[in-house]
Amino acid sequence: MKKLINDPADVVDAALAGMAAAHPDLRVDAKQRLVVRADAPVPGKVGLVSGGGSGHEPLHAGFVGLGMLDAACAGEIFTSPVPDQILAATAAVDAGAGVLHIVKNYTGDVMNFEMAAELAAAESGAEVTAVVVNDDVAVQDSLYTAGRRGVGATVLLEKMAGAAAEQGRPLAEVARIAEAVNERSRSMGVALTSGTLPAVGHPSFELGENEMEIGIGIHGEPGRRRVPLAPAHEIAEMLLEPILSDLPFTRGDRVLCFLNGMGGTPLLELYLMFDEVRRLLLGHGVEVERSLVGSYITSLDMAGCSVTLTKLDEELTALWDAPVRTPALRWGI
Repeated sequence: MKKLINDPADVVDAALAGMAAAHPDLRVDAKQRLVVRADAPVPGKVGLVSGGGSGHEPLHAGFVGLGMLDAACAGEIFTSPVPDQILAATAAVDAGAGVLHIVKNYTGDVMNFEMAAELAAAESGAEVTAVVVNDDVAVQDSLYTAGRRGVGATVLLEKMAGAAAEQGRPLAEVARIAEAVNERSRSMGVALTSGTLPAVGHPSFELGENEMEIGIGIHGEPGRRRVPLAPAHEIAEMLLEPILSDLPFTRGDRVLCFLNGMGGTPLLELYLMFDEVRRLLLGHGVEVERSLVGSYITSLDMAGCSVTLTKLDEELTALWDAPVRTPALRWGI
């Protein structure tokens, strides 16, 4: 294993210390492992809290700031944050307008966010609403979930719900936007290699030199099938077919296309894959109205990518275009 670390046991804390040094405009609570927007709680604004296991960076801490999250909780690698962390994050961003919890559909995340919401209501009377992201079409149930996994749509949901909150919309409206993004989004991923957990020191699963896993999860969970390595245009077809048929997406739809890297794939290949996906969508009469290409929800150093399509309307397009200023996403400022 070759990694830029000191001690595998403190890699999360060391990374948070580095984030605090690199982004002094954020508040980093090292004890609770929280990253909080510097001006939180913002008077009259709904607070947005998300979080999950570390190893998926920049998700979630990289999306804290104006126009996205107010706070993010960092768990151990591939492990949910605990209820006390989530409770502290909720208190840090609650300005009296309510708090939205954005939760990826993994058993530990769902359970711990539910417990934190109950504690927040009991201790301070905070009004907390949760939206669970479950956009992965690869499998219905997996090792970590009941139902579909939450993957790429999490980034898009945090951006659009964050824009709605920034506009001063009430909690019910912000939650409605979050639900709409989740309902209109579908994702599918492929792995060419496994990721390596620092504490383990070897790949979490084995893929042959000429094999790939279609439908892989962001923790290395198995997908739909293991198949021979194929050219990019064939991989794009394998990822798009189940996405297009699931919602379904139809001729005339306008979409946001998110081509996400899993951590070990260079942008050269991601842009190549995006163009293959775009060409296929054009053939189906689906217009790519907005796009995002890059490694935004990763699985450590896994090589591979995922595709997320979100069906747009005028409201969601405007929320996507709204200003954002975070470590990982920044425009319109």
